[in-house]
Amino acid sequence: MRVMVLVKGPESEAGQMPSERLLTEMTAFNEELVRAGVMKAGEGLHPSSEGVRVSSTGERAVTRGPFEPAGELVAGFWIWEVASLDEAIEWAQKIPNPDGNEGEVELRPIFETEDFGDELTPELRERDARLREQTEADA
Repeated sequence: MRVMVLVKGPESEAGQMPSERLLTEMTAFNEELVRAGVMKAGEGLHPSSEGVRVSSTGERAVTRGPFEPAGELVAGFWIWEVASLDEAIEWAQKIPNPDGNEGEVELRPIFETEDFGDELTPELRERDARLREQTEADA
């Protein structure tokens, strides 16, 4: 199964860059994830002050950041491939926090094609498969 790990932390939202110690430990952790075949992607995000939200309640509306509450905003993410949610939790409990900063990660299973049932018709499944092949080839 694939899971998205959403990293939350007010320090990032405040524009505070991670310490060298955190970067060192996080790099080592990412290397461990890659060696184990778990990590498929992962990135840090700029603070919401540099982002926008586009809403679709009728007419499209664009709202420029920053957004509140800071501690609830996503500061980065990973995509992990694991055997179970329990395995993902085990990995999440190993995420480095050498500076002792407040933070939280949220683990969310990613929908797989088979999760959509009959509503995803054979034609839509074929189109989805082509899109996945193309995005993987472009990566």
